[in-house]
Amino acid sequence: MTLDPGHFHAALVQKTMYDQVDPRVHVFAPEGADVEGHLQRIEGFNTRADGPTDWVEVVYTGDDYLERMLREQPGNVVVLSGNNARKAAYIRSAVEAGLNVLADKPMAIKPADFPVLEEAFRIADEKGVVLDDIMTERFEITSILQRRLSQLPALFGELVPGSPEEPAVAKQSVHHFSKVVAGRQLIRPAWFFDVQQQGEGVVDVTTHLVDLIHWQSFPGQAVEVGDVEVLSARRWATDLTTEQFGRVTSLEAYPLYLAGAVEDSVLRVYSNGEILYKVKGIHAKVTVEWRYEAPEGTGDTHRSVMRGSKARLEVRQGEAEGFEATLYVEPVAGVDRKGFEATLSAAVAELAEEYPGLATRAAGGGWAVVIPDEYKVGHEAHFAQVTEKYFRSLVEGGLPAREIKSILTRYFITTRAYELARP
Repeated sequence: MTLDPGHFHAALVQKTMYDQVDPRVHVFAPEGADVEGHLQRIEGFNTRADGPTDWVEVVYTGDDYLERMLREQPGNVVVLSGNNARKAAYIRSAVEAGLNVLADKPMAIKPADFPVLEEAFRIADEKGVVLDDIMTERFEITSILQRRLSQLPALFGELVPGSPEEPAVAKQSVHHFSKVVAGRQLIRPAWFFDVQQQGEGVVDVTTHLVDLIHWQSFPGQAVEVGDVEVLSARRWATDLTTEQFGRVTSLEAYPLYLAGAVEDSVLRVYSNGEILYKVKGIHAKVTVEWRYEAPEGTGDTHRSVMRGSKARLEVRQGEAEGFEATLYVEPVAGVDRKGFEATLSAAVAELAEEYPGLATRAAGGGWAVVIPDEYKVGHEAHFAQVTEKYFRSLVEGGLPAREIKSILTRYFITTRAYELARP
């Protein structure tokens, strides 16, 4: 079942078919452009020339869409990706009804949402249902390899504590309001630009970055609320003209609910955020920026740094890399380069048994990991990988307890940052 789809991520979950999933998908939503856009995307997948899907959308629209879904329950899994102001309440209602939930991030956008989310996980445990969010970035090949290399003491050493000025782990992502998805200009709902409904930047994409920090730095470990201290956070706006807003929403004017964010016909969207925090004794920093449109030939970018006692692992995606995410491995000062190169070569050779074709090349003060194109499947393909992993968790009886603790901790961090960032 798909509940109130408003974000294109809801459709990307259905970009491929799944053997264990009935092709009939029941959609419950209010009438309007959000659900119509969702159905158009699914129809695009069903009619594409290359590997069309075969989804049958059974649609109910009406003011009682939520009550209707909870009462009828034609499926046992709810996919949630839409207006984030309602998401925490949707999640709690679904698990109370004994339904499994796969929710797009963020699950919580304000401090008041966090206790609702805590309660939802408690209820999910009591009901024996699985609640999880869509963490696509764990399936990005450079993130996987950065994580694997950081777990090799002979190569990386151990994470340094870092400092507020030079964190041990830092992640930055740059996104764009205007983009092409599944071959078409993306039309976003107008509420996406209302931080009361979508959420500010400090609670949105930061969720991915905080998750990556914990997943990479502490594999197999729970990261609990008591393990973290949020030190500081800040927010700033991206300005959109009426013309730019119209291009990405197909609207000729700003809706009334955005009036308070408009100054001299320019919409100020607080979509940018930065969080500095400590986790298990190391300093970490996440930064998210939203711009209107990427230069031609480019797209969203990601930068990730992990600083070890022996090596620095960094993913860069700038002009020098042709805007392709590239993983660099550099020894720290004082480490013997010849010995380090041999250790790196051996590590990559071992990884190549799992990912054939991996290699290294000299780059600047270190080496770049050469990754065959077949592993660069792209952001849209990661949704199928997340969904397949979620279905496995249903079969296996749920998420590990450490994963649930870590999910709650990342939303504690982002909602606490929201408090600190606001004037």
